[in-house]
Amino acid sequence: MRSLFQDHAKPYNPDVFRHVPNILTGLRLVLAVVFFAMLSFYQFEGRGDLPHPWLLNYAFVVYVIALFTDFLDGYLARKWKVEGTFGRVADPFVDKVLVLGSFAFFAGKNFIIPDPSGGHPWVVKTITGIVPYMVVIILARELLITSLRGSTEGSGQNFGAAFSGKLKMVIQSVTILVILVYVNYFRDYGWARVTRDVCIWATIAITVISGLLYVQRAVALHRKQEAASV
Repeated sequence: MRSLFQDHAKPYNPDVFRHVPNILTGLRLVLAVVFFAMLSFYQFEGRGDLPHPWLLNYAFVVYVIALFTDFLDGYLARKWKVEGTFGRVADPFVDKVLVLGSFAFFAGKNFIIPDPSGGHPWVVKTITGIVPYMVVIILARELLITSLRGSTEGSGQNFGAAFSGKLKMVIQSVTILVILVYVNYFRDYGWARVTRDVCIWATIAITVISGLLYVQRAVALHRKQEAASV
């Protein structure tokens, strides 16, 4: 009886699961497109009879699902030992698209309000608290680290994600969710505005700090390589 079961037992085949994490990464890119579409149809002052508040509710759910797929594809890739080059490139790329796109929309025209202080009518602000220079800081950091990673790994050295980079992604994502909730439900509360601003400045701070830590790491690897070649 035992030999019968052994004969019919199928050996573990990692190739069966190899593409599942990559499929989840692709799904997250699709979710990013859906998320951006919802933000593009939303307008703070309303547009016609479209129930705009529901768009942000749906956008919140879509973003949470996207975050879950981000966790799941990494977990499955490690568990099944199917990490590959595509995943190492595509996963952070999709993360950057999702985060950078979110902040770019938050700084855009769909979330503009008149200056609350009653200044010149041409002076406007964003209800999200995100302004263009913040997006530039986040974008500059990502472009710099991507360039450093390409240069360092091109020389044969490992320049994978560090803890500060993962923490940055967590704080950025929390800030995005906080902004969605704030705009939809709590924009008239002072404590909510303070919470929103704390999250935003925490995002800017960790973005800059993690960028500096990556630069320091890249310089150390470069010096180590130079010393080894002497």
